[in-house]
Amino acid sequence: MPIRYFFKQLLLPPGVLLLLLLLGWWLRRRAPKLAALCFVTGLVGLWLMSLPVVVEWTARLVEREPALAEAQWMQLDEEAGAIVVLGAGREQSDPAWGGDQPGYIALERLRYAARLAKTSGLPILTSGGLHYGQPPSEAMLGAEVLQRDFGVATRWLEERSRTTWENAVFSAEMLRAAGIERVVLVTSASHMPRSRWCFEQNGIEVIAAPVGFMGVPNGRPLNGWLPEAKAFWQNGMLLNEVVGMAVYPLVYRSAND
Repeated sequence: MPIRYFFKQLLLPPGVLLLLLLLGWWLRRRAPKLAALCFVTGLVGLWLMSLPVVVEWTARLVEREPALAEAQWMQLDEEAGAIVVLGAGREQSDPAWGGDQPGYIALERLRYAARLAKTSGLPILTSGGLHYGQPPSEAMLGAEVLQRDFGVATRWLEERSRTTWENAVFSAEMLRAAGIERVVLVTSASHMPRSRWCFEQNGIEVIAAPVGFMGVPNGRPLNGWLPEAKAFWQNGMLLNEVVGMAVYPLVYRSAND
């Protein structure tokens, strides 16, 4: 397991919030005021992370790219050379399918990419590497779903990437080799700003095709002020994007530098 994964899980919710609660318990006698601050911060953080209304508000700030209008789909082949769809994890060893399958978010992206490909006629590149070095790659899983479930062939498989930056680096190499400099990029709406930045830093122009918007009316009882497990998961993804957009420009350098 990469060390970055360990620290990511520890420093982002719920890990950091649970650490605050543990720290509050440990300091309860040595520093009661500090212990109370840690405990309250941890509890409030857990509560906010579980609210659908926080998902809605945060997503509106993070999801900066608008949806690609269906009226534009037919003309995409005149504006771009390929569709690139980014992987999003997997469900491991599902007995119903006899092995690994793309995760829920990945399937959402693949379905949208298939619809765009059928309408525009553009070829598809799937991007996503191995699971801690173990096959099959996310790119291969995605290609299988596209072919078997949607009847859409995949022209390129980018199977080396482990991060969004590597999605862009390795995909750009394959695209440039095919003479393609502009693509339709399919990923989640919250992930699109960071993904676009990565591809553009690697010399690939992007037509954004975001899917899976969370910054819409949540439709929950009491306008989303009741906690729920799904909201915690969604807020975790949004926070990951906020941190990613802050950290990526500091860590990764442009291919043009």
